[in-house]
Amino acid sequence: MSSNVWPPPPPKNESEDEKAARLAAEKEAKRISDEIDRALEHERQELRKHRPQTKILLLGQAESGKSTMIKNFQLYFCPSSFQAETVAWRAVIHLNLARFVNYLLYVLSNTNAGSGGKKGDPNKDYRMFQMRLSPLKADEGPGLRFETVPEVSVRGGTGWKAFIRGRRRGSQSRMMTNPEEVNDARRILDACKEDIVALWKSPAILALEKEGVDLHHHARYFVEHAARVADMKYTPTPDDILRARLRTVGVEEHRMVMETAAEKGEEWVLYDVGGQRSQRASWASYFEDVNAMIFLCPMSGFNQRLAEDRSVNRLYDSMELWDTVCRSRLLSKATFILLLNKADLLHAKLKAGIRFSDYVKNYDEDQPNTVDAVSAYLRKEMMEIHRVYSPRKRQLHVHITCAIDPTLMAAVLNSMRDVILVEMLHQTTLL
Repeated sequence: MSSNVWPPPPPKNESEDEKAARLAAEKEAKRISDEIDRALEHERQELRKHRPQTKILLLGQAESGKSTMIKNFQLYFCPSSFQAETVAWRAVIHLNLARFVNYLLYVLSNTNAGSGGKKGDPNKDYRMFQMRLSPLKADEGPGLRFETVPEVSVRGGTGWKAFIRGRRRGSQSRMMTNPEEVNDARRILDACKEDIVALWKSPAILALEKEGVDLHHHARYFVEHAARVADMKYTPTPDDILRARLRTVGVEEHRMVMETAAEKGEEWVLYDVGGQRSQRASWASYFEDVNAMIFLCPMSGFNQRLAEDRSVNRLYDSMELWDTVCRSRLLSKATFILLLNKADLLHAKLKAGIRFSDYVKNYDEDQPNTVDAVSAYLRKEMMEIHRVYSPRKRQLHVHITCAIDPTLMAAVLNSMRDVILVEMLHQTTLL
């Protein structure tokens, strides 16, 4: 019989006293073994609890792409948790779609496009769309303005994803009042999907673009795919989720347990802070003790104005903000990563004939009006700001990005991950 069997079989002709002594010894041995197991598990938990976290701060003005970058991190490094949040993002996508449709109807009612050329005398088709799509009015949110599509917003820390999935009651998110309303909204969109498709293909929408109304909003993608997105059986794809827009009010903390081989099981904490001017005063409290700072500059904003102050050019504001961040002594030890983002929108604008030199006077009008030339100019300007105003000499890592392109972002994310990990090893004197 094998000697490795535990507990060993009782000896032959064992007396009652010997049996009692043997059982007592086995019980004591098991107690000691269990105590050792508990101590080892406690030690593992303590090591995990005190393992240095990787803390990353994302900065940039509103609509620079910070929230989309968070989704890219999750998609690439934590795919299972990204997949688990699909249902929550479906509700956001449906709100994006409904509000953009309402914006289209509002603009049509205030231009010649919806009136057959006679202002105040809407044509038959337009009146039909207003009537048939009226159930979507319940989701239009704050008052509409001609210049902007109303954003879907959520206050940081409200746990809105768990709330939408029906796992958390009493959330303070103002986006929905309860999960049942989410299902009602899905049924309404499903009933309206054919009319949404017809509206988008109608001559009135073509007339809007001919009149110069800018319809290149992020939600355009969803109305172009309304037959799929508004269907009751719709499940968002990763591309859909990356394009969903949700404005963060306050600070949203994202804790990600990494699933990729190099850092599997490690926790990375990403802080997404609101980029509106009114929220920037609170940024400094998050500057200390971060391993890396990722700054997003939307290159396509060169011909746009800030929503908070229509007198300020978005690109100029972003460069001034970068200047301020570079000067910060609280971030002097952090790894700096600059993402010149929204290369796709920049390309679309330049291809449409909008000249970068008309809005950025330091850019010579004789220089090419191309993405490569413009991004090279911005890269040089931003690197010079960093060189001149940083409190200490450090390397700056710059990438040209399109946050809704997963293939491009995979290479960028790998590069950023390697830079951050190497810097952390330097800080722990392992290199």
